[in-house]
Amino acid sequence: EFEYFVAVIMGDEMKKEHQRQRTVSSISHASKKTKYKSLIQLRKDIGVFEGVSIIIGVIVGSGIFVSPVGVLKYTDSVGLSFVMWLIAGIFSTTGALVWAELGTTIPRSGGEYIYIMKTFGSMPAFLCLWITFILIGAVATAANSMIFAQYILQPIFGSCEVPVTAVLITANLGIMTLGAINCYNVQWATKMAIVFTVSKVLALLIIIVIGGVYLIRGNTESFVDPFSGSGFHTASIPMAFYQGFWAYSGWNYLNFLTNEMKNPEKNLPLAIILSLTLITVVYLLVNVAYLAVLSPQEILLIGQSSAAVAVNFADRTMGVMSWVMPIFVGMSVFGSMNSELLSLSRLTQTGAEEKQMPEVLAMVSYKHLTPMPAVIIITLLTILFQFYRNAFYLIELAGFAFAVIAAMAVCCLLYLRYKCPDLPRPFKLPIIVPVLFLLADLFIGGLTIYQQPFDSFISLCLMLLSIPVYIIFIAWTKKTEIID
Repeated sequence: EFEYFVAVIMGDEMKKEHQRQRTVSSISHASKKTKYKSLIQLRKDIGVFEGVSIIIGVIVGSGIFVSPVGVLKYTDSVGLSFVMWLIAGIFSTTGALVWAELGTTIPRSGGEYIYIMKTFGSMPAFLCLWITFILIGAVATAANSMIFAQYILQPIFGSCEVPVTAVLITANLGIMTLGAINCYNVQWATKMAIVFTVSKVLALLIIIVIGGVYLIRGNTESFVDPFSGSGFHTASIPMAFYQGFWAYSGWNYLNFLTNEMKNPEKNLPLAIILSLTLITVVYLLVNVAYLAVLSPQEILLIGQSSAAVAVNFADRTMGVMSWVMPIFVGMSVFGSMNSELLSLSRLTQTGAEEKQMPEVLAMVSYKHLTPMPAVIIITLLTILFQFYRNAFYLIELAGFAFAVIAAMAVCCLLYLRYKCPDLPRPFKLPIIVPVLFLLADLFIGGLTIYQQPFDSFISLCLMLLSIPVYIIFIAWTKKTEIID
């Protein structure tokens, strides 16, 4: 039997309001809650190695195995595609460093949500929570679970199409297994992140080594006149960028786990720098390997089917052992799902602690010291979205939504630099770094609106839907409590 205790962290205004309204019984309750809060906390089990594993676990999912097709499609040349991969890597690394400063300045779990909450207040923070929880988090995890099931079942069904029912059952079993592990022991979840990180890095190293062998043998046709046919059209730039950026998405997730990190002031920026540098280098080498084996035309043809580039790469180079690659892709996505669930459950818990989600989601298992209710709700939402056929379309919309969140988070950093210059900052960037990141983010967002006005409008409507939800369920509830 599990017992739960709520560890609710209240802001200054809520504390003052509580002091005005408290009674003798509430004083007694508060003292008990303070006692339990000091006893029941999440374990600090995440060091540098675990942090690097979590970041790589989130980022290296299906993207590097699939998105080279999209980058090549929108750039029309090998050389420009490498430029876009490098730009996406630099952009992601810069953003991750901005998050590292925010994470060490405000050392609390919750990522950009808690930074916006502490800087700009409740309403903007709820917008961030809404976008991350609904658009980016649960939908992306659901889509990844479907991709995991598709590739893990492919060797069983061979050239036949995998039945939808089999995909759904396998996806459900996968996310429920991860949910149970994350409920039971956070150490199991972090160790699993390490195991799957090793497996996906192994898969990428196999691709790099095989590609290197083909290059040594003289397979360099794809790299002759690499910028021939480059498409510098304004309309294609943001699309090529987002295709590459998707493969890097997830660099902000470790900030959701700050409370569970050992020495976050030192380990958070170190884990971010190590993981993003490694991923950028590996991604570039993997793309070289793909093009050493497959021609640009063959890679573009892959885009007309649901296969990953890595699977076609294996069919060409690994012979009877080609069945191994779909397993590796499936394991890679499974590891990404685990890291997403681990991080998103902490965001949900933080939102509940701030009274912006049901209070039950702030509870921690007394026996296992894990945010069990938050893990369960994320798992259930993921299963629900698995039955929504247009989940991948929502993921495309989420790219623009994250650009909005990123802009808000960088504004937090700049605002704190101006308003609180003496605030302790164990990790501090030159001011030009966040400014350039903000300008690049706004530029890409503007190009997206120009290129995809309807899709951007839909994404904006989904974000604005958070306003009536906030007014009815949060702002009005607080007003009612004050009246009472």
